[in-house]
Amino acid sequence: DRLLKELQDLESRNPDLFDPNSPSQRVGGTVLNEFKTVNHEYRMLSLDNSYSKQDLQDFDKRLSKLTDYSFEYVCELKYDGVSISLVYENGELIRAATRGDGSQGDDVTDNIRTINSIPLKLKGDYPQRFEIRGEIFLPLDGFHKMNVIREKQGLELYSNPRNTASGSLKLLNTNEVANRPLDCYLYYLLGDQLPTSSHYDNLTKAKEWGFKIPNETAKCNSIIDVMEFIEKWEKDRETLPYEIDGVVIKVDNLQIQNEMGFTSKSPRWAIAYKFKAEQAITRIEKITYQVGRTGAITPVANLEPVQLAGTIVKRASLHNSDQMFRLGVYEGCKVYIEKGGDIIPKVVKVESVGNDLFSNVDFISTCPSCNSKLVRNTGDAKHYCPNSKDCLPQIKGRFEHFISRKAMNIDGLGSETIELLIRKGLISTLDDLYNLKKEDLMTLGKNVEKSTNNLLLAIDKSKQIPFDRVLYALGIRFVGETVANILAREYKSIDAIMNCQDLTNTDEIGDKIANSLADFFNDSDNLQLIENLKELGLNFIEEEGNLISESLKGARIVISGVFNHSRQEIKKLIEQHGGKNVNSISKKTTFVLAGDNMGPSKKQKAENLGVKIITEEEFLLKIR
Repeated sequence: DRLLKELQDLESRNPDLFDPNSPSQRVGGTVLNEFKTVNHEYRMLSLDNSYSKQDLQDFDKRLSKLTDYSFEYVCELKYDGVSISLVYENGELIRAATRGDGSQGDDVTDNIRTINSIPLKLKGDYPQRFEIRGEIFLPLDGFHKMNVIREKQGLELYSNPRNTASGSLKLLNTNEVANRPLDCYLYYLLGDQLPTSSHYDNLTKAKEWGFKIPNETAKCNSIIDVMEFIEKWEKDRETLPYEIDGVVIKVDNLQIQNEMGFTSKSPRWAIAYKFKAEQAITRIEKITYQVGRTGAITPVANLEPVQLAGTIVKRASLHNSDQMFRLGVYEGCKVYIEKGGDIIPKVVKVESVGNDLFSNVDFISTCPSCNSKLVRNTGDAKHYCPNSKDCLPQIKGRFEHFISRKAMNIDGLGSETIELLIRKGLISTLDDLYNLKKEDLMTLGKNVEKSTNNLLLAIDKSKQIPFDRVLYALGIRFVGETVANILAREYKSIDAIMNCQDLTNTDEIGDKIANSLADFFNDSDNLQLIENLKELGLNFIEEEGNLISESLKGARIVISGVFNHSRQEIKKLIEQHGGKNVNSISKKTTFVLAGDNMGPSKKQKAENLGVKIITEEEFLLKIR
């Protein structure tokens, strides 16, 4: 303590010599105004979940079809905490970021520096620059001690370790973070100069550099060994000093991981096995109905509050009428509930007949908001309110989707403000946002001048958002981020999409998406909205400014294997020179870009179809 005090005195007298990785930073001392948003160098994807041995066997079979090479698995405990990304350069921590939406997260570096188990300076033969990911968590002992202190102070107790860890990372005073017993396990290394091609061996090296790597992590030769690992820890999880909710299974070989690739949301080479969820019994006090932005009606069970997996649960979705009748739920009945994936509460089954004071509940026939008669299309599980023009929850939902971070990213408009603007008649269609005036916003009563000016700037800045995100922001059913990006890259403009006679000719666009787009563009109000947004200056044309050349214009390229450049760099180069990345080889493929360890099955398919195979060197010559 005396040495630390001496160091702090020296630093205060010599600010020009201050080192952000000094041990003095472990105790905090910084008060932040807000967290900056930063881009992830590598997207932080989520994992697909599995719940049974059959799921794992299916996963194993799928992977075996993606490569001709044999592979091993690595099993890791799935820590119940908060994901974190740490970037190191020249052996020093330079940035820590939360997952956020996978592409962007909050910069929480100052808070992370206070966690003793995260090294600020590394030792050994580490790469010059790399990223390592892990989980911030609260050990059970530390969590209980925090609650003992709060109980003595007469404060409300923290509900569970995970939520407390997550809230701790978002504190703006680093002194408070330093006083919390947060811990961190690291489990995934990324970079261009990793020490080995084995995920397991890279974690072993990371341990030598100073990272806290879990001892329970194990390499498994087969899916049978994986199941034995899962069985052991499902039985022994209570012996651990922290909470886990499952096991993560990954392919060990990084080159095979690259070959297997990713979907838009998750790596194909990894999966999470979730332990059986904890259950509780409670009573349904009332069934209410929510209206979504597309008009979808979702029944909700309002529950007698009950403790489940560390939180008080008061509501659970009943999804649709079929699910309601399958379960046999009604107001007053007792039900078992559990948390799907240990997060979202769901009703599992009915326990007993309810009180006579309650009556059985049939699914509603009219919209709870606007009283319009509900419709249900053939083959659709949901009922819908068809009154999209005047139904408040639908209007409000469209605005909330439009301004969200992944869409137009208009900061400063909360749900309550949107509803107030709608009720005052200041906005009804999306283009009305761009006609708001300062005096309109000042009349709401809650907005001071500074926040009003910031909001108007954010609305104006959103006009720079690229076409694919504008298309996503329109809220067309089944057109998510990935589909919007595919359509924007393929057709380059909203007019080209509207005029296309058969969108199903586009990769990954099926009948359901194509019909939804046709329905949207056949609505005269939607066409008028697009014209209005065009006149206001929003982007409805894909910018070509990022193209370096058109040397690959029209080319459909499949990449396979391991390259000197990262796969992300290769894909970006293809797009920057006018080409298109596709996942599978067909007669339409222009050429296959083959790196080291290209899968023999892909090579055979290319040769059978007469598709040209080129090397990385030949590819680079093409784009010069």
